[in-house]
Amino acid sequence: METITDIKVEIEGKIINVKSPDKLYWPEANVTKLEFIETMTKLAPYVVRHAKNRMLTSIRYPHGIGDKSFFQKEKPVNTPEWIKTVKFNDKNYIALNSAATLVWLCTQAALELHTSFNVHEKPDHPSSLVFDLDPDEGNTFDDVTEIAGSIHETLLALGIKAFIKTSGATGLQIFIPTGARYDYDTARMLNEFFAEYFTHKLSSKVTIERMKKNREGKLYFDWQQMWHGKSMITAYSARAVKSAAVSTPIEWSELGKIRPEMFTLKNIAARVEQKGDLFEPMLRCDNKNQLDEILKQLKK
Repeated sequence: METITDIKVEIEGKIINVKSPDKLYWPEANVTKLEFIETMTKLAPYVVRHAKNRMLTSIRYPHGIGDKSFFQKEKPVNTPEWIKTVKFNDKNYIALNSAATLVWLCTQAALELHTSFNVHEKPDHPSSLVFDLDPDEGNTFDDVTEIAGSIHETLLALGIKAFIKTSGATGLQIFIPTGARYDYDTARMLNEFFAEYFTHKLSSKVTIERMKKNREGKLYFDWQQMWHGKSMITAYSARAVKSAAVSTPIEWSELGKIRPEMFTLKNIAARVEQKGDLFEPMLRCDNKNQLDEILKQLKK
């Protein structure tokens, strides 16, 4: 097969070099560097919407997903001057605030994009409560789906509006928007309340035990990930898995009908074109009254 020579792409008035555009980043899914860039360019409005002004941690795979990778918090030395950065804990994080920044990150083999729970301007205020439902050995994705459905029913009964996405790997992630009204300590208190409540309600299926060996085959309800300096895969980021899956917002009605590997770099643009950005309403939602009521009860 003929090798494609290096090319240049122009986006938002920036010229970006793409070396080895035919390099296979996802060999099993047959996704090249150029196809990755093209797909992420289509997703850019949605990625930027949810990643903007957050501290970005990227996972880079210079030779594709089958080879070595490394985490990057500090901006690389070759970062163009036009890319915005934000400072946190003495590190200069890239802020994924533009399509051009996203394309440049793609050229640097930043295959996974993880962002902070808070925006830079509100360092002590996460935007949402977050539950990470991760299957353990012995769990299936159907188990994750069933538990997510039970959690959703309870939240609905409490009048709480929640949003859900695939992790792109093996689990599901549930977000309860707070409008960044609560500091991390208060948000953590709420997260712990929900974790203990659901562990009690679904005691035969769910655990908050961090040690894998003590989980007894139950699904791990991770409520502690949401904290200062920590991050989570951002909506519409690809994952370094064989299927080239993408962390994808879903409708609650899709639970039981979808699997994380169904949404990939090959079809995600068509899905978003059809469904729109299912996480967009989250930016205008805060659940204030319901969460304030729970806090009042917790403080009694």
